[in-house]
Amino acid sequence: MQIAGIGAFVTGGASGLGEATARLLAQRGASVALFDLPRSAGAEVAKSIGEAALFLPGDVTDAAQVEAALDEAVAAFGGIRAVVNCAGIGSAARTVGKQGEPFPLDLFRRTIEVNLVGTFNVIRLAAARMAGNEPLADGERGAVVNTASIAAFEGQIGQAAYSASKGGIVGLTLPVARDLARLGVRVCTIAPGLFRTPLLQGLPEPALEALGKTIPFPPRLGDPAEFAALACHILENPMLNGEVIRLDGALRMAPA
Repeated sequence: MQIAGIGAFVTGGASGLGEATARLLAQRGASVALFDLPRSAGAEVAKSIGEAALFLPGDVTDAAQVEAALDEAVAAFGGIRAVVNCAGIGSAARTVGKQGEPFPLDLFRRTIEVNLVGTFNVIRLAAARMAGNEPLADGERGAVVNTASIAAFEGQIGQAAYSASKGGIVGLTLPVARDLARLGVRVCTIAPGLFRTPLLQGLPEPALEALGKTIPFPPRLGDPAEFAALACHILENPMLNGEVIRLDGALRMAPA
């Protein structure tokens, strides 16, 4: 798939990995819809990108809001061929806390709902619209890139909910790719390691530098632009399908 000229839909596009991906897609000639919460900086980010970008406010867990945003993107761009799912939240709590308190079940449900259910909600609704695209030369109608985490494989203490949500995204990648193969829609997932995103930016700089030094090479935190570059390559490479790709500098997370 050539990125120039396509319509793209990026969830979590107002910051972090989603913002970097939206910017790179626009630089490469795509028209990009940034889907993020109404309270986000999505409008400002879209304005800074320029005429190629459109901010569509909404929540990935709300089917009606996602459908409305997708329809607006299709109408604005004449169709969408690329979806990059970056919307997500973090959570941290032990299964049984230090004072003997159990993990808050509402927090577990909310983490699964946003990260896993929200990702699948966007996939299913976007793929239904991609199915109506004219096939490209090799029969391709679209491609989806999801965001998991290396916590899906090496979740740390306190990451039960987060790891479960990201592990679910890893688990759905191959079966959904197989489901959508007959439509010519590819599905891949990136599992990033430690990146400079809003989930980490609350930490002081010395702590961020210390985290970066735990990565074998390069010994630093990942740059969201590096995630964006891989997302674009997945869109461009038709043989990448049903795969989960770690993007972590060879990091393997310790328990804590």
